[in-house]
Amino acid sequence: MKEYVLSLDQGTTSSRAIVFNKSGEIVSVGQYPYEQIYPQSGWVEHDPEVIWETERMAAEEAVKKAGVEISAIGITNQRETTIIWDKETGKPIYNAIVWQCRRTAAICDMLSAKGYGETVTEKTGLMIDAYFSGTKIKWILDHVPGSYERAKNGELLFGTVETWLIWKLTGGKAHVTDYSNASRTMLFNIHTLEWDEELCEMLGIPMCMLPKPVGNSELYGVVSEGIPGLESLAGVPVCGSAGDQQAALFGQGCFEIGSAKNTYGTGCFTLMNVGEEPVRSHSGLVTTVAWSIGGKTTYALEGSVFNGGSTIQWLRDGLGIIDSAPEVNPLAESVPDSGGVILVPAFTGLGAPHWDMYARGALLGITRGTTKAHIARAALEGIAYQVTDMMNAMRSDADCEIAVLHVDGGASVSNLMMQIQSDLLRIPVERPKVVETTAFGAAALAGLYAGVWESLDEISAAHESERIFYPERPAADAEKDYNQWKRAVGRACGWIEK
Repeated sequence: MKEYVLSLDQGTTSSRAIVFNKSGEIVSVGQYPYEQIYPQSGWVEHDPEVIWETERMAAEEAVKKAGVEISAIGITNQRETTIIWDKETGKPIYNAIVWQCRRTAAICDMLSAKGYGETVTEKTGLMIDAYFSGTKIKWILDHVPGSYERAKNGELLFGTVETWLIWKLTGGKAHVTDYSNASRTMLFNIHTLEWDEELCEMLGIPMCMLPKPVGNSELYGVVSEGIPGLESLAGVPVCGSAGDQQAALFGQGCFEIGSAKNTYGTGCFTLMNVGEEPVRSHSGLVTTVAWSIGGKTTYALEGSVFNGGSTIQWLRDGLGIIDSAPEVNPLAESVPDSGGVILVPAFTGLGAPHWDMYARGALLGITRGTTKAHIARAALEGIAYQVTDMMNAMRSDADCEIAVLHVDGGASVSNLMMQIQSDLLRIPVERPKVVETTAFGAAALAGLYAGVWESLDEISAAHESERIFYPERPAADAEKDYNQWKRAVGRACGWIEK
């Protein structure tokens, strides 16, 4: 019986490994944090060898704890982070440049000034930004002596983190990237599902260094013999891969057009399944490959809110009205409403659909009767309002209704905020029993190929709800409050003079 799948969840601050059973339950976990490297302001790096070693140790620990036979391995990863290594020795030629790193902003400005913006968006679904991998590759080739010539001669390989891990696991036999990660590089044509020659020329990147783009649930290779601590995995197929946000969408069972997930973390990441045709956003969202299985590709719209859980952190660390993040919930629940107070948490500007870097936070509607409880409730409402803005932009771009919002992330434990979210969106909000949706998504993709699960229906059956929130407030009341929010956003926008 094929019962158990190992998921490698390689994140920005730690490497984790989780063994799941056929019911989607967690059997065991291994996790190792690792160092963030900040060479100068705005720069963020990781040591690729440390990424591999911590992930290897996490896998060893999880498999040892589980004590079961592993049928397949799936991988999910921090996206856009860029690694280049020597094809023969396997040694990286430079540290991994992390997705957060802003060192290539000047390259992006140069590309925009040359008028490449429309070409990039049309082909990749992205906007020109230092966030994506393409300019990071160019930076390494420009700054490591001799690397461009070596890349052109076929001596160097590029990969995002899943490519690096698959290459290491298979003993260098598989140099591949799944479509979801490829679509975050700014080099990949999401319509043809191939590397784009014009975009590679735009950045001066030799195409021979790029990995082979592959589907998200297929055989990439098997675990090589002789990997220390992973001897029991030798020969196990590596057969599932997706970037972290797409993996969460899959792990949440968002298989139908109009289904969406939001991760309530420090910020909020929202993805919506838009089906088999990519949808061009007119609201500043990005279009991305969600997954491709059996030759059938599913696309998603994606957007992010800058300040989600960080708003609660501000209440704790900035205002001192709570001592710990969980305290915000009983405090906010102690009043029936916010007393007319609205908090716009534009501490670092506003993202989609407003895209105003000059916006700043605003606390409006304060009276002598305002208490810290009203401000706490306004903070939770402010997060939910921002997600509502994002979801409404998706509804408009995709021209379809959102059936249900699946939620995860630390702040999703707030029953009050999830109820407010449902009232605003007028749809069910579903919180899963197993919150490790990203890792489960990678496991499900691998297990689908390996026969642990026979269909998407079986994967859906393994996805259990912990609670579903349904709209309770009258629609007119929720709409009135939302209109007040939009007025408040208008006050916050453009606050800093250019």
